[in-house]
Amino acid sequence: MEQTTCICIGRQLASGGRAVGKILAERMGMQYFDRELLDLAAAESGLSRDIFERGDEKRGFFASAARAAASFLTQGEVYSQPVGAARLFEIQAAAIRKAAAERDCVFIGRAADYVLRDHPRSLSVFISADDADRIRVLMQGKDLDANEARHVMEKVDSNRAAFYNFYSGKRWGQASSYDMCLNSSKLGYEGCADVIISCLNARNSAY
Repeated sequence: MEQTTCICIGRQLASGGRAVGKILAERMGMQYFDRELLDLAAAESGLSRDIFERGDEKRGFFASAARAAASFLTQGEVYSQPVGAARLFEIQAAAIRKAAAERDCVFIGRAADYVLRDHPRSLSVFISADDADRIRVLMQGKDLDANEARHVMEKVDSNRAAFYNFYSGKRWGQASSYDMCLNSSKLGYEGCADVIISCLNARNSAY
């Protein structure tokens, strides 16, 4: 079977990472996975989606979610072990690997780049943006003032960083953790997609 291609996108809040991912999925004919991963993990494990929702990209919340998960767990050869925070992450990671084995995918967050680190045709990207642009997006999209927008931005980024750093052993947003880092304030969403596609084509031509 031909090897699938996967693009894994890490992103700052309000940087346009999701928008770039959707552009890539549409232009490349790839399956898009963002919060859809929670549904996939729930379906594969037999756990309630709410269990994964509580801990989504928040390392500290995975522990409380894990305690609740025990009452929802269904028996099966893969997930019959006691459920802990690391186990929940592995269930989600297994869902990512299964999707990546079956089709070309764009994954948003959830440390997918780390989960697919051994996938030979996986490209990891981090999308950032200037703080002023991110604050403006949050103010417009969530009806916040500038101080509220900055607070939300910093809190969500902190949660994502803690989750990624803990489970991957790498540093969220640090250039050495990814194949490429792009600033959507400089390139725009379509421009980011153009660069990623060019890099992907160059990389895949080597195989």
